[in-house]
Amino acid sequence: MASLKEVKARIGSVNSTKKITGAMKMVSSAKLKKAQMAIENISPYQSRLNGILSNFLATESDFQSDFSQVRTAKSVAIVVFSSNSSLCGAYNSNVIKELGNVIKSERAASAEKITIYPVGKKVKEAVAKMTDVTVVPVPVELADHPSFEGISQTTNELMSKFLEKEYDKVIVVYHHLKNTAVQKLTTETFLPIKLESDKKADNMSGDYIVEPSKAEILQSLLPKALRTKMYACLLDSNASEHGARVVAMQVATDNANELINELTVLYNKTRQQAITSELLDIVGGAAALQN
Repeated sequence: MASLKEVKARIGSVNSTKKITGAMKMVSSAKLKKAQMAIENISPYQSRLNGILSNFLATESDFQSDFSQVRTAKSVAIVVFSSNSSLCGAYNSNVIKELGNVIKSERAASAEKITIYPVGKKVKEAVAKMTDVTVVPVPVELADHPSFEGISQTTNELMSKFLEKEYDKVIVVYHHLKNTAVQKLTTETFLPIKLESDKKADNMSGDYIVEPSKAEILQSLLPKALRTKMYACLLDSNASEHGARVVAMQVATDNANELINELTVLYNKTRQQAITSELLDIVGGAAALQN
């Protein structure tokens, strides 16, 4: 059985760890609120932009865009979002595992070339070990500090290479934050874009005179919508990271409390046993003297 000094040292060590995990939970909670606020700020713009697109598409049923061209996906680009740091549960491992599944699925389909755009240090380290893919560097600081300008550079490159037919398909892999405890791993086709009109949307043709034409406006709005979509994925991933870390640190704190309780019981039992042994020695010694 461990000595009293050893048990007391373990209790102190676990208490120190508990303070660290508790502090990390508080920091992540504050960052999560900030990330959620950023999502709330971009949502009205994204919603309105998508509404305008749906309204125009409802009256331009024959509209076609270069961004909507479906081709045999021989060259596929994958944008995958992870975090720069760990201690967020299975957040990063799930992303890396899903990336492997997507690569395998695309190769089984028709992909001959796969290019990875890793956003985040953890996935960047994972794809660096892959020998059968091309990796395009993306600033790792975007994972910690989401920037519309920063991610727009990557989005513009993806759109340009899709139009030039260097990429036949673009996929995004990220976590969608449903709530603090639930982050849904999501895989979506970013390009080609699906042009779908909202049948319930108000028809704008009777209320507005559109210049120069709806088709030309749609052509100018689609890149904006794509850049906004990619930025929304980045914000979602960042918020999901903080949500996952809050949960992970809460679990770690709860485990620390349980371990402290177990060690405290062990300490008391060991102390009681030591006292009993000393009493037995004293009683035995006194009895020997009387004899």
